[in-house]
Amino acid sequence: MRKVIASVFISVDGVFEDPSWSMPFWNAEAEKFAGEQLAAADALLLGRVTYEAMAPAWMARAEGADAGTLRMNAMPKYVATSTSAAPEWNATFLTGDLAAEVAALKQQDGGDLLVYGSGQLVNALLAHDLLDELRLWTLPVVRGAGRKLFGEDSPVKTLRPVGTTALGGSGAQVHAYAPAPAAG
Repeated sequence: MRKVIASVFISVDGVFEDPSWSMPFWNAEAEKFAGEQLAAADALLLGRVTYEAMAPAWMARAEGADAGTLRMNAMPKYVATSTSAAPEWNATFLTGDLAAEVAALKQQDGGDLLVYGSGQLVNALLAHDLLDELRLWTLPVVRGAGRKLFGEDSPVKTLRPVGTTALGGSGAQVHAYAPAPAAG
């Protein structure tokens, strides 16, 4: 059975939108953590907006690419969308019952299903108890404005911490959480 792992860059005030502001915090430790995370996955699970941002950027890096880029470009991507556009970048569009489709993907053999960004998708996975681990790459910056990962319509869920990884001297940390067992 596969796990769904969400990996999200987030500011200390909860902004996750357009994480180009995260680059000053990228270092050797962050690269190592990201590489290990990608190596444990055999597919990506993305929201449409994240997919539309990532696909052209990664496809453009194909010439002379390093092993990580080659892996990222080659692995299957499952995209939660209602669009009728044609998928690219080894993508399959999930256009039906998202919870049922993701539950079926989880039942397959294989590595992790890795979610990058994709705030609406992360919230939907939480709501349907389909998220096995949430990794918040908490960066020491206050954005002030921008889309928040969690809002007033986010599901109420109790999580338990499963680890923290400091990413060198940048002050960035990855806080990992798993669903807490049901009380009772």
